[in-house]
Amino acid sequence: MHASRAASWFRRVDAAESRVCRSLNRGCDSPFVLGLFRTVSRLGDGIFWYCLMLALPLVYGERGLVATAQMAAVALVGVVVYKALKHRLVRERPYITQVGIFAGTPPLDRYSFPSGHTLHAVSFTLLAVAHFPVLGWVLVPFAVLVAASRVVLGLHYPTDVLAGGAIGATLALLGQLLVRVV
Repeated sequence: MHASRAASWFRRVDAAESRVCRSLNRGCDSPFVLGLFRTVSRLGDGIFWYCLMLALPLVYGERGLVATAQMAAVALVGVVVYKALKHRLVRERPYITQVGIFAGTPPLDRYSFPSGHTLHAVSFTLLAVAHFPVLGWVLVPFAVLVAASRVVLGLHYPTDVLAGGAIGATLALLGQLLVRVV
């Protein structure tokens, strides 16, 4: 998509999503909600996932090492994909473009589309649960909270989160298929 067409499309989508963003961002008026989503977002920066990737080989041995290697490979591809999209599509964050939305925590980078936090939360969750289904009861709710935190904290629009989730799921699927082929 050409940059000017993308900007025009995002302006229309931003306007359509602004009410939802403002409504969810008002949750930050509660110190508990703000604290919860700030903590989840901070853990979703990578700390939680790095600890998981370190723990899997310790707990599951070689099977855990395979899962960690797969997650690391998908993470690298994910970073390249979302950074390329963010710098090409340049969608500003809701707290920048929408009146009445504030950033509940500082963003890691400038642009919002797609959500890298959600991309990685979804891809890591799907890969880890594919190897170790018992982890689903912890990882699935955490991934959902990470995705929600991005909108609640005023850092992303819902479509940023949906796109990040779709890209993350696609990368996880491709990562699983690649391991089966090799």
